[in-house]
Amino acid sequence: MPYLYRNLMLSPQDSEEQLPQLLASRLAVPLAALSRICILRKGIDARKKPQIKMVYTLSFSADDSLRSRLDGDSTVEWLEEQPIFTPPRLSSQAHVVIVGSGPAGLFAALRLAEYGVTATLVERGEPVEQRALSVQRFWRDGTLNPESNVQFGEGGAGTFSDGKLTCRSKDPLMSWVLDRLISFGAQPEIGYLAKPHIGTDRLKGVIATLRNHLIDKGFTVRFGTRFTDLTITDGKVTAITVNDTEEIPCDHLILATGHSARDTFQLLERRGVPLQAKPFAMGLRVEHPQELVNLIQYGRQTATCLPAADYALTWNNTTTGRSAYSFCMCPGGVVVGGASEAGGVVTNGMSGQHRNSPYANSALVVTIRETDFDGAGPLGGMRLQRLWEQRAFDAGGGGFQAPAQNLMTFLRMPGKGEVRSSYRPGICETDLSTVLPPYVIQTLREGIVDFGRKMRGFITAEATLIGIESRTSSPVRIVRGSGFESVGVSGLYPAGEGAGYAGGIMSSAVDGIKIADALAKRLEACINSPAAPSFG
Repeated sequence: MPYLYRNLMLSPQDSEEQLPQLLASRLAVPLAALSRICILRKGIDARKKPQIKMVYTLSFSADDSLRSRLDGDSTVEWLEEQPIFTPPRLSSQAHVVIVGSGPAGLFAALRLAEYGVTATLVERGEPVEQRALSVQRFWRDGTLNPESNVQFGEGGAGTFSDGKLTCRSKDPLMSWVLDRLISFGAQPEIGYLAKPHIGTDRLKGVIATLRNHLIDKGFTVRFGTRFTDLTITDGKVTAITVNDTEEIPCDHLILATGHSARDTFQLLERRGVPLQAKPFAMGLRVEHPQELVNLIQYGRQTATCLPAADYALTWNNTTTGRSAYSFCMCPGGVVVGGASEAGGVVTNGMSGQHRNSPYANSALVVTIRETDFDGAGPLGGMRLQRLWEQRAFDAGGGGFQAPAQNLMTFLRMPGKGEVRSSYRPGICETDLSTVLPPYVIQTLREGIVDFGRKMRGFITAEATLIGIESRTSSPVRIVRGSGFESVGVSGLYPAGEGAGYAGGIMSSAVDGIKIADALAKRLEACINSPAAPSFG
């Protein structure tokens, strides 16, 4: 069993090739006595600016002659190895359909493939290569493809949000996800970075490779195929309709449509599938010069040995109970349009693999509670999002231009600066207090003042706010039970962020995996049952 050693530090300019010798020195053993030295985690310690340190956790093996001494060393830990996933091979003939090719849908498919189970994967949008062209056209001239855009299409919404892989969960399946992403072309360091990301530019190739792997495993992948109806017979899924005309037999449906599939939420409500309204958040994007963020966070401006600096900020109003916080922070990134409907403006942020844009941006959002749309039913939050997206569209003057305002002007402080942004398709200077509910605007103003205390220099005339950030998470939960099935419809497995059970690439992928495991267990029980039903 390997060992674990934490808190080895290097200066940013030091070579990681020094780590094995540093480890041996700390352990007071010959380097030749150590083997299989690997980086398990790499982070940044910026507490003593500008003396920044890179902090490493290493795993290693040691000669048997050292074991008794290492076992008594308090600085060394045993590294418990995770068991290798060895699924049973199943031969079920059940019709499995996966709707949506975001992280939940794709990783559910990958996991099913491990069992030898195939499925039909349907996606309303385009393959990622064509989708990227549709998105670029929208950013260039405001021509929206409502079926294939930043929200819809192969890879899901995270494809155009730089592929951030941070997640609060410590689920052991996280490493399974990272290993698969690396095997399909992601950079190996995502396996150990404290804040891993792939980058939109590289993620597109990873997704295409993953899709081709599924096809090689026998999956049918259909693009331009929109889920438009659901057939329920005696409380069980029996078929779905796509593109309004074609029926596909379906014994088990994994529904992984993402947080913006509003037509799907409306369909489920009509079909009596149990839904609940859930809290989410709305706000604005803020954009600063990246050099300024580097100076605040590192105590110095950009050095080639340090990554573009990020930040995470929170504030809570103890009187109202509302929180303001940064979300989806994109160092070295750009602000982009993320609309999926005509007549509504949605902002998003993204970065490339190298995060080398001169700008840093982040959503600054405020919690939206069910009481804010009380009495509007399970889709009340969705309608609230749409209302304010339309207000933002009007304030931007049309053409999907985003309303924008200098940060100092928004805060009603002296020192107005220019209103400029990397946002595409373009911005229109306006009063942002008109594009969000008053309680959101007030909480943002109070929260940003607090952020300025925590990050000296955050409040500056060099910063621009762009509206609106409304698609932080699903405003709807598709209610499911302990077995991951809908509580009202047998054979329906709501998955990922759109179902209201995940937030971001990693947690959505893990949710998809768990659903695939639950479905495989059910298929195995049917196969082994003497009275197994005949699927066909």
